[in-house]
Amino acid sequence: MKVKTNDQVVVIAGKDKGKKGKVIRVISKDNRVVVEKVNIRTKHIKKTTQKAGERIKFEASIDVSNVMVVCPSCEKIVRVGFKRLANGKKQRICKKCKDSIDKTIQ
Repeated sequence: MKVKTNDQVVVIAGKDKGKKGKVIRVISKDNRVVVEKVNIRTKHIKKTTQKAGERIKFEASIDVSNVMVVCPSCEKIVRVGFKRLANGKKQRICKKCKDSIDKTIQ
């Protein structure tokens, strides 16, 4: 998957189209991501004898195809490519400016 945790992304489809946010969690087996302040859902908790009922707002996951990564260097919405480093590791790069998307080079 080309999107990782803590990436800055923009939603490109759906009810939250155009919103920017940080990826909180990646669910790779379902190809889904959780983005902060995007796809807010409300869960109703029934009251019990010990506790009052409540409504909890939380971020639900969205499909990874509905988000695009924002390049940290050129600040544009970009597609992600890969480049092999000299030590054999893969590094994510921006397809527009050819700069690294990952903050730390390992």
